[in-house]
Amino acid sequence: MNPKPPKVAPISQPTLFQVEKLEEPTELAGEAKNERPYSLPGILLGTSAFTANGWQGSFYPPGMNLRDFLSYYATQFATVEVDSTFYGCPSASTVSNWSARTPNDFIFSVKVPQIITHEKVLVDCDSEFEEFVKTMDILGPKLGPMVFQFPSFDRWKFPTQDSFLAVLIPFLKKLQADYKFVVEIRNKTWLDAKFADVLREHNVALALTDTSFMPRPWELKQKFDLVTADFAYVRWLGDRKGIEKQTTTWDKTVIDRTSDLKNWVDVFKSLASNTKVLKIFAFSNNHYAGHGPATVKLFVDLWNTKK
Repeated sequence: MNPKPPKVAPISQPTLFQVEKLEEPTELAGEAKNERPYSLPGILLGTSAFTANGWQGSFYPPGMNLRDFLSYYATQFATVEVDSTFYGCPSASTVSNWSARTPNDFIFSVKVPQIITHEKVLVDCDSEFEEFVKTMDILGPKLGPMVFQFPSFDRWKFPTQDSFLAVLIPFLKKLQADYKFVVEIRNKTWLDAKFADVLREHNVALALTDTSFMPRPWELKQKFDLVTADFAYVRWLGDRKGIEKQTTTWDKTVIDRTSDLKNWVDVFKSLASNTKVLKIFAFSNNHYAGHGPATVKLFVDLWNTKK
């Protein structure tokens, strides 16, 4: 499973080396925070993908060449979540191009391919995972969290949380400690302290999501520590089916998320005050409110106005 020899021992608590490695992009990104309108000190904000139908003229300047989109995006945001990697490992030349078109302080978060999370579900997928990590290593210090987004799974696949953990835990034990990993689950019956403890043991972040099918942090009936790593990871995803009944052109806000984002400001304030959390990543999908960049801008405004 290890794509290259481990740099640090796979222990549950971060070593000094790990802390320095995680803090490095924080300091670099901080140097440009005053220049990027979609940025906050200590929080890396971005969108899920850096282009979409409707962004030309609403986010990107009219007439801008497609090849210049990523470079322009990196002047506005400090990070992006790359959704396309979910559908397959990109070529080395594609990843090299991403790196070449972004400044040194820019961070890429990438989704692990679905062949690993959905098709093989962490079993007999060592070669695919090694290829993916090796390819992402081209980004060097620009590589941020790698996200395992799991489906809800039909009961025939994993009838219980324990049956899923029996597959997940051996896989987590193989992960190298000097990378950042995130796990997102879409089965609300599994979202509990036991699951969080498993991730925490391996310094893997639990994805905190805002979707139509999972409870938000303030809606959880069972209160437990949501911080499972030395960074936090938030995904504003929304209701895909619901919003696509209203629009499929992502050029403007169509759902008012002010109330929800005010709650998220409280969540982020709590995360920011947690000494265990070195960095917070957060990404907005177009399906959340209609226009990913506008969601991030609204969050920034609410953060700056709420005392």
